[in-house]
Amino acid sequence: MSTETIRSRDNALVKQLRRLGQDGAAGRELGLVWLEGEHLCRALLARGHLPALLLRAESAPHWDHAWALPPSVRRVALADSLLASVSSLGSSAPVGFLWPLPAAVAPEPGRPTVLLDRLQDPGNVGSILRSAAAFGFEQVLALKGTAALWAPKVLRAGMGAHFALRLVEAATLADLPALQLPLLATSSHQGQWLHQAALPWPCAWLLGHEGQGLSPELLAAASQHLRIAQPGGEESLNVAAAAAICLHASAVQRGA
Repeated sequence: MSTETIRSRDNALVKQLRRLGQDGAAGRELGLVWLEGEHLCRALLARGHLPALLLRAESAPHWDHAWALPPSVRRVALADSLLASVSSLGSSAPVGFLWPLPAAVAPEPGRPTVLLDRLQDPGNVGSILRSAAAFGFEQVLALKGTAALWAPKVLRAGMGAHFALRLVEAATLADLPALQLPLLATSSHQGQWLHQAALPWPCAWLLGHEGQGLSPELLAAASQHLRIAQPGGEESLNVAAAAAICLHASAVQRGA
């Protein structure tokens, strides 16, 4: 198993990595995901996937053998200064994978689902994906206007949840009937109290834009509107925090 060493800033792979680290839409265009750091790499392997390429710092040769990857996985050592230049982290990680981006898929009926309506903040999106995977949801639909699900900041916030979920990007309102699920809408001012409500399973939770909330069309489509008790008196919760509370409530009732 040979390892290729790259020390030129003009190398095509270096340019590709720089795009993947800086442009949230580059992954879909190039058909690749840049998984930076040991945690994301381990999460990918734990779900039974293999990378197309292992990339490591030139000063960290032990990564060539750390995971016993098959010979088909290309191995590249990048000069440490180059690795730092393509990193999207504050301090570059010594190892990463390039993985072929999964093909676009359609929503699958009957799968417990989370739908994201125009969420802008990549950290919120990644956190919601992490909660979805943790609480037994299997599918996430992102409507147009939502941060790219495979963007670097979303990947980091998701902490490996991407590899446990069926991710549907560029979904539309026309996809809702195909889910064949009751639709639950979060609201700060109407509907049942979450802690008092009977929640169906499986279901689809609808989560809206950080400032505007759910669109009128989604609110109208929901079969149930729910709000979270906030005895401290705050006007509303961050959407990622609200999502974790709602998805956990579904998981608890399912378990009971």
